[in-house]
Amino acid sequence: MGEIISDRSLDTLFRNARTPRAWLDKPVTDVQLRAIYDLMRMAPTSMNSSPARIVFAHSQKARDRLAECASPGNMERIRTAGAVAIIGEDTAFYEKLPELFPPSPTARDLFAGNPALAEATAFRNSSLQGAYLIMAARALGLDCGPMSGFEPDKVNAAFFAGTTIKANFLVALGYGDDDALHPRLPRLSFEDACKIL
Repeated sequence: MGEIISDRSLDTLFRNARTPRAWLDKPVTDVQLRAIYDLMRMAPTSMNSSPARIVFAHSQKARDRLAECASPGNMERIRTAGAVAIIGEDTAFYEKLPELFPPSPTARDLFAGNPALAEATAFRNSSLQGAYLIMAARALGLDCGPMSGFEPDKVNAAFFAGTTIKANFLVALGYGDDDALHPRLPRLSFEDACKIL
């Protein structure tokens, strides 16, 4: 059984974490990006499918190119972030299942012959892995700005052309400018969002 982490850690991951509206001019390093991935890859996915494929738009040139695919409200946030993770989903993730899920030699065939199941599995689990990336980045001291305000076809053409990967969502990474934050918005109560049956 896992141990309960400290209140300070819970504050970092959840209670005090915010989505930055602006970024400080402080670099994010390749070492940090690798450390984020090394943490997130250890978290569970269905049948260990691990369908997320990530492009880190790290250089200014890559961020500028990605910004051109975004809605106007996200362009500057992308350009000024330390890096932006493009969370992609590999629709042919099942080709890696013989390596990733050896207990079932027929796992690949389950998805290879069922495109609807493969698509649903790729989307669901790459979304989950994107959330793990956010938690990993926060745990390593970075702020995160997840966003879906972009044109997927443009991102796919610019970053995933000729592959079986398509964009799911974006996560800007860096050091947020706390002075640009709005007050925290409300959240639903347990009673409004949950039932115990």
